[in-house]
Amino acid sequence: MRLFKLSLPVFLLFGVTIEAQSPTQYGVGRTPTTDEIAQWDISISPTGEELPEGSGTADLGAQLFLEKGCAGCHGTNGTDGIAPRLVKRDVGELENPWGYGRILPIRSPYAATVWDYINRGMPLGLEGTLAPDEVYSLTAYLLYLNDVITDDQLVLDQNTLPKIQMPNQDNWAQVPDWFPKQPRLEGYPY
Repeated sequence: MRLFKLSLPVFLLFGVTIEAQSPTQYGVGRTPTTDEIAQWDISISPTGEELPEGSGTADLGAQLFLEKGCAGCHGTNGTDGIAPRLVKRDVGELENPWGYGRILPIRSPYAATVWDYINRGMPLGLEGTLAPDEVYSLTAYLLYLNDVITDDQLVLDQNTLPKIQMPNQDNWAQVPDWFPKQPRLEGYPY
């Protein structure tokens, strides 16, 4: 009788596991279509070929930084919030950009990566709600604050953004060539 009492929970757990793994039991869910999967692939490559139409300026980005709640987490100047710092420390000019800290607009090897991160991950809790023009403007603002772009490069769009020379471009592990509509890391050794 004791063996039966001990085996009963194991049997119930095993039975529940089998039921939970049966996808047709309740008729819930379906395989996504090819078009639905394509809509989820919002990745932006280093070349920026997938960037949407739109444009933005650092001036608009400064305004959006306050309006969209960025300052609530990152601080009004991008340095004193509860979220990670967005502006490099004032330590002069460094040969190795990693010395500025883990600042996305500095450590990223490509400007398109900064755009991609903001587009996908900000604002926290409302990810993906920013319009392309807003993302271009916020990207321009952060690049300007970190001395990556100057006053004459303040308008960013799908053509100008990928051409920006990032401070960490040469200190980053190189990735294999990638082209739009190609599977990620095809033929990569791991």
